[in-house]
Amino acid sequence: MDYILDGFAVALRLLLAGDPETFSAVWATLSSSALAMVVALCVGMPCGFALGFFSFPGRRVARLVVDTMLCFPTVVIGLLVYLLLSRRGPLADLEMLFTIPGMAVGLALLGLPIVMALTALAVEQADGRLRQTLLTLGADGWQVLTATLWEVRFHLLGAGVTAFGRIVSEVGISMMVGGNIKWHTRTITTAIALETGKGEFAVGIALGLVLLGIAFAINLMLAFLRRRARA
Repeated sequence: MDYILDGFAVALRLLLAGDPETFSAVWATLSSSALAMVVALCVGMPCGFALGFFSFPGRRVARLVVDTMLCFPTVVIGLLVYLLLSRRGPLADLEMLFTIPGMAVGLALLGLPIVMALTALAVEQADGRLRQTLLTLGADGWQVLTATLWEVRFHLLGAGVTAFGRIVSEVGISMMVGGNIKWHTRTITTAIALETGKGEFAVGIALGLVLLGIAFAINLMLAFLRRRARA
């Protein structure tokens, strides 16, 4: 028990002192996660909205594919991205392997089906009378679209938070595609795994506290937006 308490004490000292190695991992995590979230949201939300709002041939198959991708093993995603970006891969000229943008590609593929599935579910569960009422009142397609998005805005925020939580805590993709390079692509999760394996619990605890702080801040912001919208 004492070594755990000592680990927390050292971890707090590292955070308060602004340990460069610790915050390098924090920066790599936030930058790769932010890039991945931009791609996942910009692609996933429109696709998810179309999947949940419109009726078209093959919709059930498309929905099944998206739901199946939720269970896709993350190591397989990491392997596929690694093969694409490696020297013998078709995207080797981009030189993105063992870089933050390269990690972001794999993390975006991880978050994309989450955003799509939850967005489609939110649109499907919206009040079915809304669309008919708007059309009766003479609303055009764009007005129906924006009104539906506003109706499910909290569900969309939840989809984004869920995807971010999955992305920021991923280990396998970051390790395989990023290479866990110190000062460059070492993220919070890969650093925790490495430092714990070396018995350096203080650094692992410090990074774990940062990860918990990020998750708490995101959920606190979401709760604040909900309360403000209902006020």
